[in-house]
Amino acid sequence: MNSQRHRRGQVAEVFRHRFHDRPTLWCRAPGRVDLMGSHTDYNLGYVLTLPIGCDTWIAARPRTDRSVRLYTMNLGAESGFSLDRIAPDSQQRWNNYVRGVAQVLQADGFKLTGFDGVIHSTVPLSSGLSSSAALECVTATVFEALGGWKLDSVRKAVLCQRAENQFVGVNCGVLDQYTSCAGQEGCALLLDCRDLSSRPVKLAPGIGVVICDMRSKRELAGSEYGRRRADCKEGARRLGVKALREISPAEFYRRAGELPSGVAKRCQFIIEESERVLDLAAALQHFDRAAIRRLTAESFDGARDLYEISVPAMQTMVQAMMQAPGAMGARQAGAGFGGCMVAFVEEAQVKNFAAAVREAYFTSIRIKPEIYPVAAAAGAGTIT
Repeated sequence: MNSQRHRRGQVAEVFRHRFHDRPTLWCRAPGRVDLMGSHTDYNLGYVLTLPIGCDTWIAARPRTDRSVRLYTMNLGAESGFSLDRIAPDSQQRWNNYVRGVAQVLQADGFKLTGFDGVIHSTVPLSSGLSSSAALECVTATVFEALGGWKLDSVRKAVLCQRAENQFVGVNCGVLDQYTSCAGQEGCALLLDCRDLSSRPVKLAPGIGVVICDMRSKRELAGSEYGRRRADCKEGARRLGVKALREISPAEFYRRAGELPSGVAKRCQFIIEESERVLDLAAALQHFDRAAIRRLTAESFDGARDLYEISVPAMQTMVQAMMQAPGAMGARQAGAGFGGCMVAFVEEAQVKNFAAAVREAYFTSIRIKPEIYPVAAAAGAGTIT
């Protein structure tokens, strides 16, 4: 509570310095980590996702001239635009996530109010924890509160996804925005990306979730993401289905020979990964150590060998994680190619786990990782 109060005081002081006034509205939206389900969202499969306490805030005050003026504390940068003339910002790309949300909301018929805003985020940038989705969702929440209208969480997520797809130009699935908007405090979400339904999954007492940020630059994530998505689309086309979700593992194994070898590898990972989501949800609810270890290992191995989204630092990190005290399972998080990984750890051993991982990883590649436990946080909303 004291850290939150301190953070609020810092943001308020920056707002006063930049805009010579006090904010009248505070909103937040969380980042997320996928506990299981890499790249399954755009294949309409299942994802087990956790909204985390790392979040993005906007402190705002409404304006009367339909202008939006922003300052981000994380980057030390400012930008502004008019709600009457929204165009991409080629110089400061972070601002396009805000502009894209504004454009999509207005195109959908919502009346927007301009505002001055200070952005502060504790979601690590470019780490696979959805800092961009958190910014999109908190932006939508600000416009929602200032405009006096209300979106349900699923529609808000879809509109924010549309902003990233159409305005920012990133052809992402809905996972990140859905988690940030629909998160429930104390629970993971088992998301069905085909119909955008979800159910809460409460982890058994004694299971801790720990994020390990490798602090290594993510390599080829943008272009390779597009290639993986194209391979999946090609596989679904050749198998005669709309999305890989519609193919069971048994049917895929019978028909894998119909696909080019590279496409078959991508499809195999997605189909098996979506099944692992359901199995891990059950294992985490029942504290099934053996299943947690097996499923996370299969996910990591598949990401490395079939989907090929691994880099050497990820192999180094997973070894450090699995050799640390209390480790039950570890795997990649986000799109891969670096960024963060996630571990399931005995809660009583979290501190010892973190210390051991830091030492082992640094000894191997001379980079200091960021290790921190996370808990399930509520979805996007106002801060009282």
